Amino acid sequence: MPCFASDPADLVELGTAAERAGLDGYFLWDHLVHAGSGDGPPIVDPWQVLAVVAARTSRIKLGTMITPVARRRPWKLAKEVTTLDLLSGGRVILGVGLGAPAHAEFGLFGEPVEPRVRAELLDEGLEVLAGLCTGQPFSHEGRHFTVGPVQFTPSPAQRPRVPIWVGGELPAEGPLVRTARRVTGKPPARGPVARAARWDGFVPISPGRPGARATAAQIAAVRERIGDLRGTAADYDIAVWGELDCAGQVTAHLDEYHAAGATWWLESPGSGPGWLDAVRDRLGRGPEVKSPRG
Repeated sequence: MPCFASDPADLVELGTAAERAGLDGYFLWDHLVHAGSGDGPPIVDPWQVLAVVAARTSRIKLGTMITPVARRRPWKLAKEVTTLDLLSGGRVILGVGLGAPAHAEFGLFGEPVEPRVRAELLDEGLEVLAGLCTGQPFSHEGRHFTVGPVQFTPSPAQRPRVPIWVGGELPAEGPLVRTARRVTGKPPARGPVARAARWDGFVPISPGRPGARATAAQIAAVRERIGDLRGTAADYDIAVWGELDCAGQVTAHLDEYHAAGATWWLESPGSGPGWLDAVRDRLGRGPEVKSPRG
């Protein structure tokens, strides 16, 4: 869901309704401003909303999709993620990425907007976050961050840390093939697929028109490439990000996505007029298929 609301209670309501409806996860966008002009829709902090949802639910997975790590201090983010994981009893999934729109999220606040710099901050920030979440003494000296020695306690409820899913646009087939040829033990390949292979999940975003989703064939290709990079794709999550399926049209394709290796189907309403009411109506239908997660 967008973290867009004049009243954060509206987003809390959606989170509790999602669990009652039998869905498996409730994820919020993580934005400060959503317009390069500096105005835009009213926005609330997703982490505080998710903390309240955590206190009012018992089963549903919770997290952000996605947090632009480059605009965060990774040690502060580590504390927020850990605290939410403890409050929820180990139900957090952290979605991360470069963040967009770049000028609204970074440039308006004097932060770097160059994709290369933001990618460096994302990769190094994740290293720092993962190290701090171990609960063991940790030190880091890198291009952008110097940390420790320091020990962060308590640790997250999930071990060794909360799952990290990387969101990013699907590259063209040529770069995907070249990425697949890079294996562990060599200098890490670049790009969203290679980055995702170093963590726990991938949310491939299909470039093109708003609401476009990756095809089953693309999901299968991505899973194969990630398996090449990791040595295995077992216990690895790939989420299909698509439009709010108010008409139930995706149901017929879920078996194809499952066979291709997708483990989650994420429905997003976008942020156009009426999205909040559309989500409420959608939740009234519940999941289209029975979840294997029980």
